[in-house]
Amino acid sequence: MKKSVQSAQSAPAIGPYSQAVTFGNLVITSGQIPLDSKGELVEGGITEQTEQVIANLKALLAEAGTDLDHVVKSTVFLADMNEFAAMNAVYDKHFSAPYPARSTVQVARLPRDVRVEIEVIAERE
Repeated sequence: MKKSVQSAQSAPAIGPYSQAVTFGNLVITSGQIPLDSKGELVEGGITEQTEQVIANLKALLAEAGTDLDHVVKSTVFLADMNEFAAMNAVYDKHFSAPYPARSTVQVARLPRDVRVEIEVIAERE
C-alpha cells in the first residue's frame, strides 16, 4: 500500500504531489530543490543549493524511517553540467560506499530556476 510522507523539516511540496511515498519497503522521494522548510530559496551557488537539497532528502528519509545509507538509486538534474564537479563534491560528503546507482543529466530548466534537483529511491528495514 502506498503512503504519503511529509516532513516539516524539508521543503514543502510546490504542487499536487507528495514529498515522498512509501511502497512496501521502498521510499521514493519527489525531486527535492534547494528550498528551506519555509519554502524559501537558499542563497548561493551550486554548493549551497546541493547542501540544502541533501538536507531535504535526509529529513524526508528520516521521516520515512531510513537514511542516505539506504539509498539504492538517485537521479540528479543540473541546470549546467559545468557544475557537475561542485555538485559531486557535496554529494560525495553525504554518501558512502557502496554508493547508490546514479544518473545525472543537464536539463533546460528547473523549478524556480534552481541549479540542482535530486530524487532518490531508498530501502527501509
